[in-house]
Amino acid sequence: MPLTDLKIRKAKARPKPYKMSDGGGLFLLVKPGGGKLWQQKYRFLGKEGLLSHGQYPAVSLAQARKKREDAKELLAEGRDPSVQKKLDRIAAETQARTTFKLIAEEHLANMEDRRLAPTTLTKNNWLLMRLAEPLHKRPISEISSAEVLHLLQQVERSGRRETAIRLRSILSGVFRLAIVTLRAESDPTEPLKGALRPPKVVNRPAITDENAFGALLRDIEEFPGYYVTIAALKFQILTMVRPGEVRGATKHEIDRVERKWTISQDRMKMRREHVVPLSDQAFEIVVALWPEVEGVELLFPSVMSNRRQLSNNTLNSALRRMGYQKDEVTAHGFRATASTILNSRGFDPEVIEAALAHQDKNEIRRTYNRATYFDQRVELMQTWADLVDEFRSGS
Repeated sequence: MPLTDLKIRKAKARPKPYKMSDGGGLFLLVKPGGGKLWQQKYRFLGKEGLLSHGQYPAVSLAQARKKREDAKELLAEGRDPSVQKKLDRIAAETQARTTFKLIAEEHLANMEDRRLAPTTLTKNNWLLMRLAEPLHKRPISEISSAEVLHLLQQVERSGRRETAIRLRSILSGVFRLAIVTLRAESDPTEPLKGALRPPKVVNRPAITDENAFGALLRDIEEFPGYYVTIAALKFQILTMVRPGEVRGATKHEIDRVERKWTISQDRMKMRREHVVPLSDQAFEIVVALWPEVEGVELLFPSVMSNRRQLSNNTLNSALRRMGYQKDEVTAHGFRATASTILNSRGFDPEVIEAALAHQDKNEIRRTYNRATYFDQRVELMQTWADLVDEFRSGS
């Protein structure tokens, strides 16, 4: 006869455990201490098995009957309920351990193994460990697109549109890692492409008038600051590279025989090796600053230590001390200066773009240009250096 809640509540403990059957293999085991445990007998492939469904009253009579029917359905499908229960428990434990933070840390470690630039690693670490902190304790397979969108929109509303877009991209990398390691089935950032507002493009301030640029060059020449800072400013102008690439320049990157500077891909924004032909004027700076001290590699070391780079703000700080405001010119803006002047004078735009290490979107053409533009760039860099001398002299 089936059980009722009244029968179960009135069941008293006895010196030995005893069973109260509910039918279909389900019974309540009443223990001498008074505990009541739901259990179910079943047969699978001719062998008897026993399932436990939890304690009464935490598991009610109705819930125990539901568990019995679920077990019967598994048996009808040819599956052992005990094995399935273990698998479900393992899956639940794995899911609880597979949090977003755990996968994010693995993703950062993978990027470090690929030897990405230190600045890139620092930025990605900040995005995942600071901005994405609300997701850290969440099982990665449970995170929804709506949840990610809420996080991204919070960043976007703070005025950091570009950061929000970068965050969506790095989050996608974490979810893709979870997918390929069988810890998630989908990437919730995928439907969010285009959901964020594009960043406002702000061009870096640059002097593009030749006469004004000549005045700046004379100011640099007369600047009474640290000689390495002055040399770094001149070298950046002559080579048309980014400030960080100049600050990190080392002896082993320079070929003094071929007069070229090879910047490895891990130091380049586009993650592509860039070879800079050195004009006579740029090579003179290299020779003048070549460190003869054993163990010193940096061409433009900090005033504090010849084994440390100039700081991020050194070049811009020098420009401010010369009287130029941040909305007038920045060190990075020297690239725009060179590009604007050279284009206005009719030089080949594709050669200029190659000199600036801008990446062509066409892969085949990019490979061809890289192979064929070096000789043109040798000529362009020397012409640019001669023009810089002319601007400085005011001729």
